[in-house]
This record gives sequence, C-alpha cells and structure tokens, in this order.
Amino acid sequence: MPTSLNKQGYIYAVLAFLMWGLAPIYFKQLDHIDALEILTHRIVWSVLFLLAIIALMKQWHKVAPVIKQPKLVLLLCLSSTLLGFNWGLFIWAVNNGHMLDASLGYYINPLLNVLLGVVFLAERLRKWQKVAVGLAVAGVSLQVISFGSFPVIAFSLASSFAIYGLLRKKMPVESLPGLLLEALILLPAAIIYWWVSEPSTTTNMAQNSDLINLLLISAGIVTTLPLLCFIAAAKRLAYSTLGLFQYIGPSLMFVLAVALYGESFSTERIVTFACIWSALALFSWDTYRSSK
Repeated sequence: MPTSLNKQGYIYAVLAFLMWGLAPIYFKQLDHIDALEILTHRIVWSVLFLLAIIALMKQWHKVAPVIKQPKLVLLLCLSSTLLGFNWGLFIWAVNNGHMLDASLGYYINPLLNVLLGVVFLAERLRKWQKVAVGLAVAGVSLQVISFGSFPVIAFSLASSFAIYGLLRKKMPVESLPGLLLEALILLPAAIIYWWVSEPSTTTNMAQNSDLINLLLISAGIVTTLPLLCFIAAAKRLAYSTLGLFQYIGPSLMFVLAVALYGESFSTERIVTFACIWSALALFSWDTYRSSK
C-alpha cells in the first residue's frame, strides 16, 4: 500500500477516535432527554448534514450506482442496523452512568477487529498478537467466573461496531455516499418513532431553549464527522493496524468517567480493564517491533 495512503489513514484514524473519545461530554449535556429521542435527532440531522456535504462536493453521481445494486443495498441495510443500534446503546450508556462500560467496549473492539481480520480478511496473527487476544479473553472470563457477570453493554458496543467496520471495509462503497445511504435507511424508523412516541418536554423544538436546539441539531455533526474519518481510515489501513488507534477513544472515555463524572472503578472492573490494557500494550509493542 502506498505510503501516502498510510499517512492519510493514520491522520483519519487519530481524528476519528479523538472525536469519539470526547463525545460523552456532548451527550452528557443532553442526559435529561431520552436516549431514543436523542438517537432520532442523530439520524435526522445526520441525513441533512450529509445531504449538504454531498451537494457541496457534487458527489450525487457516486450515490446512484450503489442504489442500483440490490446486494449492496441489502448490505447497507445490515450495516445501518448495526450502526443505529451502536449509536443508541452508546447514548444510553453514557447518560445512565455506564460510561466505563462503554469505555471497556471500545477497548475490546480493537481486539475483535483483529479476530475478524483473521477470520474474514485472511490477516495473520503473530505469536504475541495471539497472546494479546488470549489476555483479553482471560480478562472477560475472569469477570464472568469470579463476579458472575458478563459485560453485556461493553460486548454489545464492541461487537456491533467491529462487524460494522468489517462490512464497510468489504463493501465497494465510498465513505460519504455509503454513510448517507445508511442514514437514509434509518430515517423512516426515526420519523415513525418521532411521530408515535409519547411527547416529552423537549419534543417540540419551538418550545426548547436555543442551547438545547443547538445541541440537538449538532448531533448530526457529532455523529457524522468521526464516522467519515473512521471509514476513510478503514479503507486505507489494514484492519488490524486500525485497531491500534482505536484505544485513543476509550482512554479518553475512561478518564472522563472516573475523573469528571465520578463513576465507580470497582474491583470487578479493575481485573477486566487490567487484562485488556495488558493485551493492548502487548499488541501495540508487537506491531511496533514488527514494523521496525
């Protein structure tokens, strides 16, 4: 792969995970609003934001060919479902005191990327990478055995986003047109929910404060920019390499959860996090060593 594409991939990856890592600060400003209502705004404003970008960049010609391919549209329906689920669960986790679980999920995610890369993309694991994956599995297993609890939220976030990333990497669809079509696929469900759900104190935007409306509308930008960067990075980097950058986001989330929002870092979490951190450190060291 050309060096210029590698450099572009690194830049896109760093930007994506920095934005995702800081996203909880944004969603915490809306924690008095139901997660599904925020998700509806994420979808609606993402569609409008993406339509504006497509129009400005004059990329309509890249959208039409995709629509004419039923298999691609079906795959986009699957990827959009995973994306919508991931968006909604992340909002709920952040705004209901489970930011550490979200952080753990995105720590696990790079290691799932590695496994998916091996299974579906014929990428090979070196010896120390296998040990790293084993450490991660051990950390989750210890939590299940010792504390009788499985990190459901963390694994749901990790697996949905890992599979989403794999699908987008395999699809011959450019990042911007693909993301627009995914958002458009989710739009009918968002509109139906908005129409049939019980009205809340923030449902009528005409009665909201300017700040609340600005935050709700900004959901489109907060949602779209990091995703565009992530998809662009996934197109330019090996899937296992992309995993190296992916713990920037959860590290920021972890610091925010413990230092700013006061979530409890219990013994159960310490064991699991320690194994995941060790796995990521080993994986990073091995990747750096091999690149030398």
